[in-house]
Amino acid sequence: MITAKNPFTINFGKVPSQYINREILVDEIIGELDSEEIQNQCFMLSGTRGSGKTVTMTSIEKIKAEDENWIIVRLNPTKDMTEGLVAKLYDTGEFISKFIDKNLNLSKFGIGISVSSIKPAADIESSLEKILYEIKRKNKRLLVTIDEVSNTQYMREFASCLQILIREDLPIFVIMAGLYENVREIKDTKELTFLYRAPHYYMEPLNRTLIADKYMKTLGITYDEAYEMAVITKGYPFAYQALGKYVWDEPEHKINQNVLIKLDEALSHYVYEKIWKELSPKDQWNMSFIVRKDNMTTAEFLELSKQKKNEFSQYRTRLRDKGLIDVSTHGLISYTLPRFDVFVKNQQE
Repeated sequence: MITAKNPFTINFGKVPSQYINREILVDEIIGELDSEEIQNQCFMLSGTRGSGKTVTMTSIEKIKAEDENWIIVRLNPTKDMTEGLVAKLYDTGEFISKFIDKNLNLSKFGIGISVSSIKPAADIESSLEKILYEIKRKNKRLLVTIDEVSNTQYMREFASCLQILIREDLPIFVIMAGLYENVREIKDTKELTFLYRAPHYYMEPLNRTLIADKYMKTLGITYDEAYEMAVITKGYPFAYQALGKYVWDEPEHKINQNVLIKLDEALSHYVYEKIWKELSPKDQWNMSFIVRKDNMTTAEFLELSKQKKNEFSQYRTRLRDKGLIDVSTHGLISYTLPRFDVFVKNQQE
């Protein structure tokens, strides 16, 4: 039975009521986090804007927050992350704040009570190490989540610190989420090669059958109608929410031109304009040919664009790594984002 409130949302990061859980991915990470024999302590999620990175990370946070043996901390990657982690730990767990007030003088960093009998700590990293030993002694584990990661000085410093903490066998686990190219740039940093061993999950398109089933049950429409909607979304999570939202608002819950206009506006405003501005002029030019067909052979593309194969190869790799094209089938190119052809044509006009 359909309720009066629209169950779909286009708010980024918030877990919507009609969220399609990436169950296999989430279960795999949760299994790693809970394992007695620790294999991995750092996990990376990457994908295009609107592909569900933040929502997936949030759902993992919520699961672990229900376990009293876990401490959850979200870090802001635009600030000193090591110092930020210690400050948040002080505010998060009562046993941690008591430990700091009794054993560490972190007044220099504006953390805790100044203990006159203890020399002020000069190094925040060594203080974090001591806190983690206390967390380990209490048989607890720490999960740190970082959204919108990029290759900044703060990120490199924190990752270097993390490498040492992991070698010390301390109970810190980190999930990083970011755009394809930003995550790749961090992994390519010379001093952070240990991140290449971290499990890296790409936000693949949602299963269209699952999308159709959700639409059918939520909107009270036929499976054929629901599957038609699923095809339009191309499995893109933001499009799944946006299309559902605008079809819900229609009296008969049907797709029409008004729905498609609203969908195109939402995709453009919230996602595609940002993606487009981040592309080089040559990347944009190449995409203008790729979106002319749902999929085309490499030979067709080269004929249309009047390019040589070796000339296009670097742009092909870049567009693939940005999650904008699918080249997994040998000799074929297709664009991945729903109604991106409409957006690109509007940009050209």
